[in-house]
Amino acid sequence: MNLQVLIAPDRRAPLPAPLIVVEDVAKRFVDGRTGRVTAALEHLSFAIREGEFVCLLGPSDCGKSSVLDLLCGFEQPTEGRIVVEGGPVGEPGPDRGIVFQEALLFPWLSVFDNITFAPRLAGVPAALYRPRAARLIALMGLDGFENHAPYELSGGMRQRVAIARAWISEPRILLMDEPFGALDAQTRLAMQEQLLIAREATGATVLFVTHDIEEALFLADRILVLSGRPGRVAREIAVPFGRPRHYEALLTDARFGRLKRQIVEELRAG
Repeated sequence: MNLQVLIAPDRRAPLPAPLIVVEDVAKRFVDGRTGRVTAALEHLSFAIREGEFVCLLGPSDCGKSSVLDLLCGFEQPTEGRIVVEGGPVGEPGPDRGIVFQEALLFPWLSVFDNITFAPRLAGVPAALYRPRAARLIALMGLDGFENHAPYELSGGMRQRVAIARAWISEPRILLMDEPFGALDAQTRLAMQEQLLIAREATGATVLFVTHDIEEALFLADRILVLSGRPGRVAREIAVPFGRPRHYEALLTDARFGRLKRQIVEELRAG
């Protein structure tokens, strides 16, 4: 009997290659004065596919920010390899936008000029960057504040400007280093909701560093829980909540509380 007749071929399309690959990465720092070696990361491995929102969650000093520095190209790994869009990361590039813990806006520039700084510096025609800026200003709830100076804005609004500035060049990847950590609880939640709206509209791939468990559960498709220093992925969690998400609804979902407890236990086990 010809088994080929009985077994139908698998016609499922193969999954696309990950957009980001971090493979067995170590990062160590050497004190130039004492020669002491500090291991920030060891045996760190993970992959992120295009369009995912992944949160990197862990205790203080576990190497979370070092991961972003490596992905940006600000630092190079001591061991292992990092691949973005199929190529090794050598230096910063327009394919990766970065948002830091502080907004770091230019105080002498208006909101509009801060957002459009990079394309103007690169010589991008105004006919291209102005529509992008207008869309991002609307998405981030900055309408009417285009001509304001940074000192005239609240902390939350300054971070909205920083996010829009990172998105203006249409990067495929947005890297965010605890961007809402300095905000009060109410402003923080409003910024999280605004980020999800903007991300759904742009379809960007996001790697978001946080130490806040509820923030990670609210934002992410997946959570990578890092161990204490030297950091490595101790656990990967697929977040089961659909989109769009509403924070109040999540608080009444039994899975939310169960996952939060599991993550707390993982972090304490360290």
